[in-house]
Amino acid sequence: MISRPKPRVLIAEFMDEPAIDALRARHDVRYDPDLFGKRDELGREIGLADALIVRNNTRVDAALIAAAPKLRAIARLGVGLDNIDQETCKKRGIAIYPATGANARSVAEYTIAAMLFLQRDLWSSNAETGAGKWPRLEFSNTGEALGKTLGLIGFGQIGQLVAKLAMPFAMRVVATDPAFPDASPLWAQTGVAPRSLAELLGESDIVSLHLPLDATTRGLLDHAKLAATKRGAFLINTARGGIVDENALAKLLRNGHLAGAVIDVFSDEPLKSGSPLAGLPNVWLTPHVAGLTREANARVSAIAAEKIDQALRN
Repeated sequence: MISRPKPRVLIAEFMDEPAIDALRARHDVRYDPDLFGKRDELGREIGLADALIVRNNTRVDAALIAAAPKLRAIARLGVGLDNIDQETCKKRGIAIYPATGANARSVAEYTIAAMLFLQRDLWSSNAETGAGKWPRLEFSNTGEALGKTLGLIGFGQIGQLVAKLAMPFAMRVVATDPAFPDASPLWAQTGVAPRSLAELLGESDIVSLHLPLDATTRGLLDHAKLAATKRGAFLINTARGGIVDENALAKLLRNGHLAGAVIDVFSDEPLKSGSPLAGLPNVWLTPHVAGLTREANARVSAIAAEKIDQALRN
């Protein structure tokens, strides 16, 4: 009997080792966590691949897909699909498997931590306290979460979990999402009040983004909408950078209309030097890590491995 060669799985970004080992038991696996940054090598390797596993750094565009005649499935170690040419995949019959829900808890916890961090203005104390300045009086003007209004733009799985985690702080939570009309039973079930985007921006003390980047959301928070936020509000973005006009955001943070922001995602990643957000005293920047924890990595990796294994065996 002639044995068939094992299907080839190409993993172009970091993945949990036990999940990789599970794939190796049935498939020929090529794993290079830095391959996404080596475009020429990626282009050669993809030509041999039956399946591809990526995070958000790998640009799976039409050119890369054209170089992959055997490609049958793509797994995304996360949920956002804006780095994958979905239309070309559809035409080619290539299945796409996001790890939906696997990192929701990590993103939600990050959001709550950012919210509390912003309320207490904690970033400003570290250097001064370490230098012996003891800036205790300034902190009498920081705030609590109690009684504040948290506005969620996007009320999918992550947004709903953020709302659930915020409730014990006795916060008032409002949200906007075109997928859920005002008559949806979800609002009563979650205790969250539906709002239009304009209403939400005008009444929220903290605005947090939890929606995908697509044609309808790109540039959603432009200068006019950001300027319509409640004066002294805070902004948290763990969704996608392209949703927010970064120049407008920086301007409103500088002039004090927005009191502060925690930004985890950017229009161009990695964030380029000279960004208008860099160096602002009331902004905390992180490198797209809201969904990255040991636990989330294990979950997304296990889901991706299972989906690819099933796709190739079928």
